[in-house]
Amino acid sequence: MLGGKGADFGLLWLRLWMGSGIALHGFQKVFGGMMPRFIEGVAQMGFPLPVVFAWAAALSELAGGALIVLGLGTRWAAAAVFTTMSVAAFLAHAADPLSAKELALAYWTIAGALIFLGPGRLSLDRE
Repeated sequence: MLGGKGADFGLLWLRLWMGSGIALHGFQKVFGGMMPRFIEGVAQMGFPLPVVFAWAAALSELAGGALIVLGLGTRWAAAAVFTTMSVAAFLAHAADPLSAKELALAYWTIAGALIFLGPGRLSLDRE
């Protein structure tokens, strides 16, 4: 764990912005009518049980993002987001230009950092 108030505020900053951003993406999929198209995209990538994998990805974004904001189960939530963003960046957008995958890579990077660093003391986990 990093020391100092600056590190705790920095981790809070990352959790609030990354968590709320990825949760919004999940919210749009789950409640914004995007699931049929998302399921179709998951099927086109060749995943077995595309309905299950699409819902798992959408819920990892929605619930994982909310948990990251709260700093509750942060490392596990970040691992779920990291996995989902790995698929997004390196499979779904593999052939796309950087501009199409940079948001997924940004979420992937921050999720990876949270896995290693934890949520900080300004969290419900209070690591």
